[in-house]
Amino acid sequence: MTDFHYDIDADGIATITWDVPDKSMNVLNLEGTAELDALVDKALGDENVVGVVITSGKADFAGGMDLNVISKMAEMAGDDPARGLFDGIMNFHRITRKIERAGMDAKNKGGKPIAAALPGTALGIGFEIPLACHRIFAADNPKAKIGLPEILVGIFPGAGGTTRLSRKMDMMSAAPILMEGKLSDPTKAKRLGLVDEVVPADELLSAAKAWVKSATDADIVKPWDVKGFKMPGGAPYHPAGFMTYVGASAMIHGKTKGVYPAAKAMLSAIYEGAQVPFDTAIRIEARWFTNVLMNPSSSAMINTLFTHKTALEKGAVRPAGIKDMKVRKLGVMGAGMMGAGIAFVSARVGIEVVLLDRDQEAANKGLATIQGLLDQGVKRKKITPEKSTEIISHVSATADYADLQGCDLIVEAVFEDPAIKATVTKAAEAQLSEDAIFATNTSTLPITELAKASRDDSRYIGIHFFSPVHLMNLVEIIKGEKTGDEAVAKALDFVRQIKKTPIVVNDARFFYANRCILPYVNEGIRMLDEGVEPAMVDNVAKLMGMPVGPLQLADEVSIDLSMKIMKATQNAMGDAYPYSAADDIVEKMFNDDRMGRKNNKGFYDYDEKGKRTGIWEGLRSQWPVADEQPDITEVKHRLAMAQVLEAVRSFEEGVLEDIREGDVGAILGWGFQPWSGGPFSWLDMIGAEHAVAICDDLTAKFGERFTTPALLRELADSGETFYGKFGPKAKDAA
Repeated sequence: MTDFHYDIDADGIATITWDVPDKSMNVLNLEGTAELDALVDKALGDENVVGVVITSGKADFAGGMDLNVISKMAEMAGDDPARGLFDGIMNFHRITRKIERAGMDAKNKGGKPIAAALPGTALGIGFEIPLACHRIFAADNPKAKIGLPEILVGIFPGAGGTTRLSRKMDMMSAAPILMEGKLSDPTKAKRLGLVDEVVPADELLSAAKAWVKSATDADIVKPWDVKGFKMPGGAPYHPAGFMTYVGASAMIHGKTKGVYPAAKAMLSAIYEGAQVPFDTAIRIEARWFTNVLMNPSSSAMINTLFTHKTALEKGAVRPAGIKDMKVRKLGVMGAGMMGAGIAFVSARVGIEVVLLDRDQEAANKGLATIQGLLDQGVKRKKITPEKSTEIISHVSATADYADLQGCDLIVEAVFEDPAIKATVTKAAEAQLSEDAIFATNTSTLPITELAKASRDDSRYIGIHFFSPVHLMNLVEIIKGEKTGDEAVAKALDFVRQIKKTPIVVNDARFFYANRCILPYVNEGIRMLDEGVEPAMVDNVAKLMGMPVGPLQLADEVSIDLSMKIMKATQNAMGDAYPYSAADDIVEKMFNDDRMGRKNNKGFYDYDEKGKRTGIWEGLRSQWPVADEQPDITEVKHRLAMAQVLEAVRSFEEGVLEDIREGDVGAILGWGFQPWSGGPFSWLDMIGAEHAVAICDDLTAKFGERFTTPALLRELADSGETFYGKFGPKAKDAA
């Protein structure tokens, strides 16, 4: 089987069609690379060929590189993986440069025009190849996404995209595309200068061929191959360019806090490459790209945010032998923000939704919330008015339980009270067929206990959505003690159906995500009582790569919710509850009506529009700042280990069954240090022995909450890693 196909028409135009067998989206692998190379040679060497169009046989052009290629190149090099990576990258550069030069001589004459015709999405190397072509045509497909998102998985465009784009447009215009991974639809891509033409889909190939037939020598020479080329916006040594690069450096450090190596490496490649000829610049790009690929942060991010995330989305942990369980009709009980959000993301993919609340007025408010989200989408041109009308038509708001008849899945999202949940469970199940699955959306209440209200606890499961539902990609599926495989399969198929990423965990207090994030918040609050400067607490968290500090996070989730969780946990645990200074501070804030963002006063102050204006000065008077402040590294270790040790304990206790879910869930659920690949990847990165030393030091200074889990100490003693012992390769070998 071949990935690329070759055809010549009567006008002498060769069409190279990318169509990877058995894949919904084209991805480039080593075999496909060799095929493309050979076909480009064939076209350029055939005197009967006047030009070339590179296109796709699928609805989209390409999703990028098969990232497994990276590990293959390193493995093939044996003891010198860096050399293997560099040589492999330079081979891609050789091919794209061949496309770009297209047989031109030293005087830029005699080349054959090569056009790219993109029927849909073109990402990563799937856009870097078109960038090497002489003209890019894109079909007028509003669903298509065009861009270079590599930075989002810890690398940067390393097959020429960085060097070409920084020469194609000025640095400030290129920055969002390269350094933030921003994607564009074809119309916006043309406006930005990423593509040259946007044409109707049925005219795509004919338009590209028409241009090839009429193209002149001047049309196919890239600006950087013309003598006297100047960098758009100015080279680094030009006054304007100097200011641009200073600004770019400041922007990158401001956004990454120095913990994401790819962004800094990419800027270095652009800066250094801008001072030399193009062919030298792409060698510089290849060296920096190799440097990033050899960094453990990049491999960790690729594994978690690409390999593991994709595996989970494709059903890696789905029970075997269970028939397709996609949802046909969904009942959502509770039309508040959470319920409305669940209904919205379900209706968005075409699922028929019954949105039920205690009375019609409450149900209609939920429907209005959904309409508001759709109106925002129309305003931002994310969807058309027609699509908005179609989506809302899938939702019916009601207060009548009889309307739940025919639902094959119920997601209950009512108030976090076991008695209320029990009442609505019984009322709903009275309307359902025996094969329906009942799910509760809860963040803290034990599923096994809630399932006792169900007629069949084997068909009862927890589905924990994160707020806001339409923006958060992670969904935590919780198995009760008696939850059966069909319920798990149904929940997984539903989550994948609504295009979110699932993790499956066993029932335990706070499940997985909240079990890890609550100690992070509490550790930050504890520090206030110790006299640590509040700004230090949150800023050090950001230096770790956390999206928000623990004090800001407490404000975002609201102090009254923290108070409620604290009291419920105290009641449940009784004398075993581990009281700390954090409890007293939360209670004090609650009694002083400082609820956080929800009432514009918490650990931070807010203006009337809800914008943070700074840390509340009262913190420093209520809990005075000590003259001597702790070492930054120690604060980092406390905040990191507060989360990581709970992740390890979750796996040790069987709450987590797969460490991949622990890493993916940590990054997508609460933003744990994405540069690290997640808690288990981070522990593998720093080494179990070093992690144990950190824990032992923290335990001696701050108490038993930092006690090293037995599993972590075992790995330290044996010299093993989490992924080496418990990862998918280890499981396959067992």
